[in-house]
Parts: sequence; C-alpha cells; structure tokens
Amino acid sequence: MKKVTGNLQKFYGARVTDKTGNFAALMRQAQSGDQRAYAELLRETSRLLRPFLAKRLSFSSEVDDLLQEILISIHKARHTYDCIRPYKPWVYAIAKFRLQDYLRAHYSDQLLLAVDFDELEESLPDHVTETDFSYESISGEVQKLPEKQVTILRLMHQEGYTAKEVAEKLGMNESAVKVAAHRAYKVLREKLER
Repeated sequence: MKKVTGNLQKFYGARVTDKTGNFAALMRQAQSGDQRAYAELLRETSRLLRPFLAKRLSFSSEVDDLLQEILISIHKARHTYDCIRPYKPWVYAIAKFRLQDYLRAHYSDQLLLAVDFDELEESLPDHVTETDFSYESISGEVQKLPEKQVTILRLMHQEGYTAKEVAEKLGMNESAVKVAAHRAYKVLREKLER
C-alpha cells in the first residue's frame, strides 16, 4: 500500500493519506490495468460496505449475497468512475441502489404472502374489536407495553387519531400501526382476563 501511495505522490504531487484518497488511488490504478490494485480495491470496498449492509439486513447470508451483487455492479460500472471525484459517494450510490432493488424484490415477495389486515378486520365479528375498558382505566397496564405500542395506543385512544394519522405522525405504514395496535390489544386482553 505504501508503494501505491508513494507512486501517487510522485504522479499527482500531493500526499495521499486518507482512506478516500486510497480508494480513489486504487481505482485509478485498477482503471489503468493494475490487477493487484483492483483486487485490493474490491477487498477494501467489501470491508467498507459490509457494516453498511449489516445494519440494514437481518441475516448475514443476505449481506454476503447482496455484497457480491454490489461488487459485480461495481465491476460492470468501473468505467463510469470519474477519477477526479471521491470514490466513497460513488460506491455508496451503487450499494444504495442495489439494496433498494433487493428490498423491493424481497418485500414484494413478502406482500404476496401477507394477510390484508383491513380485510381481516372487516371479517371479524364486531365484538372482537370492541372493549368495555377505557384507555384511562387500563393505563397502568398500557405503560408496561413496548414504547412504540404505548405511543400508538395513546395517540389512537387518548388523543383520538385514526390509524392513518398515527402512521403519518410516526412515519409508519398504516397496516403496521394496525398490527402493532392489534398485538397490544391482545397482550392487554390476556393480562386483563387473568
């Protein structure tokens, strides 16, 4: 790596010290045909992107699979890299688009298998979703729920917001709000029946 940095210093007349400069330098060398620099670039890019993907995906196998797809995309798009621009924003843009494609495909598959809670709610008898308790009478039990469920129940039952309005306030999907509320009701019902 020192040899790469030293050669760049001679060629560009500047000190290359930060990681961004090293990535850009490796990419410039790779574009010039240096296979070792290209292998090092892909290795370092993998180290850079793995934590980024691990924060956004549940399973390490998903991270590995998507990382391979991203590296293939980088390989295919390497000719589009502009050597005077920073490397990291370019590579993160590719990673972001590949991640979005992956999540879009993954969640569309999940949606095909999902239950439509609006339809489920309509098919339930009225007494299933009704309760004889007020929010105030069970607030002690409500406070023991997870924070998100407490917030949803408070907004819906104490402040009178609809599920759609709660979803907008919390940045959630309306169905997710209904599911969280339903789960909270179920837990409360079990506690109160005891």
